[in-house]
Amino acid sequence: MGLFSKDIKTLDDLFVHQLQDIYYAEKQILSALPKMIDKATAPELKQGLQSHLTETEEHVRRLEQVFEMHGAEIKTTKCPAINGIIEEANEVSGEVSDKQVLDAAIIAASQAVEHYEMTRYGTLIAWAKQLGRADCASVLEKTLSEEKAADRKLTALAEGGVNRQAA
Repeated sequence: MGLFSKDIKTLDDLFVHQLQDIYYAEKQILSALPKMIDKATAPELKQGLQSHLTETEEHVRRLEQVFEMHGAEIKTTKCPAINGIIEEANEVSGEVSDKQVLDAAIIAASQAVEHYEMTRYGTLIAWAKQLGRADCASVLEKTLSEEKAADRKLTALAEGGVNRQAA
């Protein structure tokens, strides 16, 4: 189903479509994170990515909970945006031979993922509230909060030394 497909007629339809989109994205992230962890060399970056992998598993569970709460089928819809972000991250990391520069590239790619997720979760929260689904919004807000925290941690890692070492 395309974003503006005839199958999307209501805000509720759009809400479910975006749930399917971010559900797909979270599953793709679960697949990509172990590769990023393997490539990272800074111990604090490896640890942060490992921690986010555990959080992402919880994000998937929360999305499944929201699907159930909303009475929607738990399924994915392909998300070209996250595929592009992950593909770009793989290309860039494959071209970097200096391990310290690679860590900086991994942080940048991770932040691109986080920013995508924050936009999706923010939108879903607003729509859930508009649809009278404060219960769904509350669950999604937990994940948004964790995504924002992950982004702040990545910034702290970059500014706290990774970028300086890469330079």
